[in-house]
Order: sequence, then C-alpha cells, then structure tokens
Amino acid sequence: MAFLEVKNVTRIANGSPLLSEASFVQQENEKIAIAGETGSGKTSLLKIIAGLIQPDSGEVFFEGKRVPGPIEKLLPGHSKIAYLSQYFELRNNYRVEEELECKNLLSDEQAALIYEVCQVEHLLKRKTDQLSGGERQRIVLARLLTTSPRLLLLDEPFSNMDMAHKRTIKQVIHDIGEQLEITCMLVSHEPADTLSWADRILVMKDGAIVQQGSPEEIYSQPASEYTAGLFGDYIILSEMGTDYFSAGFGLQNQHKKILFRPEHFVLSTKEDSLVKGEIRNISFAGGSYLLSVSFLDQLIPVRTLNNKLCAGDKVAVIPDISKACYLSEID
Repeated sequence: MAFLEVKNVTRIANGSPLLSEASFVQQENEKIAIAGETGSGKTSLLKIIAGLIQPDSGEVFFEGKRVPGPIEKLLPGHSKIAYLSQYFELRNNYRVEEELECKNLLSDEQAALIYEVCQVEHLLKRKTDQLSGGERQRIVLARLLTTSPRLLLLDEPFSNMDMAHKRTIKQVIHDIGEQLEITCMLVSHEPADTLSWADRILVMKDGAIVQQGSPEEIYSQPASEYTAGLFGDYIILSEMGTDYFSAGFGLQNQHKKILFRPEHFVLSTKEDSLVKGEIRNISFAGGSYLLSVSFLDQLIPVRTLNNKLCAGDKVAVIPDISKACYLSEID
C-alpha cells in the first residue's frame, strides 16, 4: 500500500484547468519536491492533497483511505496531513509559548524535541510581534508539528528569505524528516533549491505533471527545454554545432535537439587542428566561473571551477558527449 496516492486529479477554475489528470505515488519517508513556473498548479495540488480544495475529478488516498475535500467535511483538512502555506500567520501580542500550546497534542518531552528541531526553543518567551520573518515561519512550522502529522506539505518554504534564514529553514526541513521521521513534500519557486534535498522531483506545467524522476535525472536528462530552464543554465546546439561535434567527437546526430549543461564542456588553448572560439565574457559565480564563448555560430556557456583565461582568448570547446541530452525531434 502506498503512503500517498494521487489519482487523475483535475481541478477547473473559471473554465481553465488548474490541474489536469495529475497522478503520482509517494512512499513513506520519501522526499518529493514539486517544481514549475508560476501558475503551473503546484499550490493547487498541495491543497487538494491536504483536503483544503475539492478536486473536480480524481482522488487522493492517504495510507489507503480517501482524503475528503472541503465540501464533504465541516472543517476542511486531514488530521494527519499538515499544510504550511507561504502566507502563514501568527496572532499578535501573544508569547510564542502560548501560540505553540494552542494546538499542542504532544507531551512536554515530545514538544521540546519539535522546538529543538525547528530551532525555536530560545524564542518561547518572546512576543509574536518581536520575531523576524524567518523566526515566524519556524514558529508556525513548530505549531503544525505539535498536531502530530504524518505528512508535511510545504508551500514555498524558501520564499522571501535571505541566505542565512534559507540555510536555517533547509536544515530544519532536513531534521524534520531525519529526526522526527515525518514524510515531507515541498514546492519551491526556485527549483534548484530542491536538487540537494529531494529523493524525487515532479515537474509541472499548465496543471500537468510533465516529468518526474530523481534530481540527477531531472537535471541531467530533462525531457524538455522547459524542465531544463527550471534548474539552471543550458544550451541547445545549433545545427552547425551538432554537425561539428558529431564529426569531430562522435556525438550522435539523431535529428533531435541536443542539450548540454555548461559544466559538460571543457576548454582547450592547445595549438591543434580543433576549431577555436573566442571568450566573450567571464562571470564569477562564487564556487565557479561561467564563461561565454563565441563558438561557430552561437554563444556557448562553459562552467569551470578554476579559471586562468581572459576575455578575447582563443579556445577550443570540447564536449563530454556522454552528458548529451536528446530532446524532442527538430521540426
């Protein structure tokens, strides 16, 4: 029996589909991230799973039992599924400990562990209007966890955060799964944040799940330019580039679009028979450099950990053909 099963869920609003035949299965303790552009249906899917929105068709099963929608229950929601909205709220002029106690179903020892995991134990005596945005989010998260859920749904948990608070909430979400053994699913408008966290990623577009797989599969073998663009820089080889790399490096020319990530190229300055391009721009990106190389008839992005080159240098571009991703057939 699957921990969570979403079967052919459809949702229509104002005559347009918010969700279209969405289906997937989540196993217990499996970390699933949902990625997609704004308006792709991510939040609607989470709310239907939580029992907060009624699907027009299809069903959600949690631990073998159907999750009823809000038109079927006086109080919408499922007692074992917690949903953290990106628009979370706390009551003003309450101490944090009072806010946390209002829905607590746990023993003092169990609650203390949740406060520790959520990194809020030092905030218990503060007033709720004395908290930063990141602190408020962790308080709301701890409050949800005191209801003893089995599945935690997180809607844009990293939005509107500086780097320090983002690192903190990432650690908290990791610890919720590892220490509390609560199964998690999250949505992020910055899908690259999910690559190091998720066991599986669902990619949504126009209300449909268009690809799902491991983070490695989604990043290295995207099914479309849409998916590729969600997770970072890429290039589609031109016809001239495809012919050149096919002839010189054994790249398979399958009459399809061929995609590479910037780290799938290396540059060479050796005097040899290889065609040379010119470095147009070099950008420092923290742990790496991104070089833009004018090569044949297009600009090719190349990422490297170390760089001793300068704009204007002549270089050959060498692909790792084992990393080539073949997309849909060229029209």
